Amino acid sequence: MYWYIVGNVAKQYGISGTTAKGIAASVERGVAEGALGPGAALPPVRRLADELGVSPGTIATAYKELRQRGIVVTRGRGGTVVAPAPAVASRRPPKVPLGLRDLSGGHPDPRLLPALVPPSQLSPDARSHRSTPRLERLEEAVRNWLRPEGVPVDHVTFAHGALDLIGRLLSVELRPGDAVAMEDPGYHHLLDLVTALGLRSVPVAVDAEGMRPEALGQALRAGVRAVVCSPRAQNPYGGCFSESRRDALVDVLRDEPDVLVVENDHASEVSGAPLWTLTTTGLTRWVHVRTVSKFLGTDLRWAAAACDATTLARHEGRMLLTSGWVSHLLQETVYGLLGDADTRALVTRAQQAYALRRNTLLHELGARGIPAHGASGMNVWVPVLDESAVVNGLRSYGWWVAAGARFRLTSKPGVRITVAELESADARRLASDFALVLGESEATYGG
Repeated sequence: MYWYIVGNVAKQYGISGTTAKGIAASVERGVAEGALGPGAALPPVRRLADELGVSPGTIATAYKELRQRGIVVTRGRGGTVVAPAPAVASRRPPKVPLGLRDLSGGHPDPRLLPALVPPSQLSPDARSHRSTPRLERLEEAVRNWLRPEGVPVDHVTFAHGALDLIGRLLSVELRPGDAVAMEDPGYHHLLDLVTALGLRSVPVAVDAEGMRPEALGQALRAGVRAVVCSPRAQNPYGGCFSESRRDALVDVLRDEPDVLVVENDHASEVSGAPLWTLTTTGLTRWVHVRTVSKFLGTDLRWAAAACDATTLARHEGRMLLTSGWVSHLLQETVYGLLGDADTRALVTRAQQAYALRRNTLLHELGARGIPAHGASGMNVWVPVLDESAVVNGLRSYGWWVAAGARFRLTSKPGVRITVAELESADARRLASDFALVLGESEATYGG
């Protein structure tokens, strides 16, 4: 039995077990329950071995497993301690240098977003937030939005954006050190979120049709507890599920009923691709998340989700203890925009514009022998050998693109180009400059 300082309070916790797996589980339990806080020092190997009556090798194996799962870290002479809340600054995008054309942000074209005019007052039936956290008319609008695309709508809920909802679900469902299957390359904020929650990302390779089934199968065999994927407009690669890919992924997932499948349809209306959702296929634990920031406005921090009954109950219970509900003013604004004919027409124009701009850049790059990917959404992924060289080379021509490092786990290098505001003439010039950068030193820059 050892004393640990958690915050300013001394807590007693006894590590138990006679096998490496059991000892590791005991430490993980202490972390999950808060008895072992960040920075708490674990007993030296030999001392804990003597106390538990096992060999030092058994303790060393347990500590190794805990290190691999991100639960503890080793600090040389400082011994083994519970991992601190992880820093995520390494994936933050660098500041855009002055005077450059910014194609790195992943944001929509502001000219293709409706004007946000919040309602001047709430309707009389929108006062009791605790008893009515969701406006019934917006719930019905969400059901009418999701149902035609095959998403089951028996249970729906709202959140403050996709990251808010996914973060809440992962924190409820999983424990520190648990593994999550993540797209690779994938959305850097989601990769950061998994790390910040003390979870482990298991990379799943993607292609033009999204997650690759064989790679997902490997992740499931590695013991992941959740899967986070994009059915279309995958960021940054641009992949989208085909019907056959959706079916192949479901075949892999069907034998894992306890794994939570999170489908993040973040760019739905402007993705330029049909939805082949995993949720129609009888999965036990699932959630389909849909946001509006890409086509109604980046300030609308609102997300809708359809899910199974268990997931709904867990999300609602945790939300009640935190923010409680999504602002009714925000809900009224979203409801008004979703039902507005002029806004619908503008969203259609945006979807067409993004598809044209994406396909134009892909064509211009391809005409110059530069392979690139972007089957849907508003980003194009270009594989390169040296990200820094390409980013700096394009900078000299007045362009600023995103180095792929912050999107990658184990996948090969690349750069992400956001095409949302890239007109055809600009795409031709960018592709020409890209070819010049690659040609300046093929050995350095590569393609």
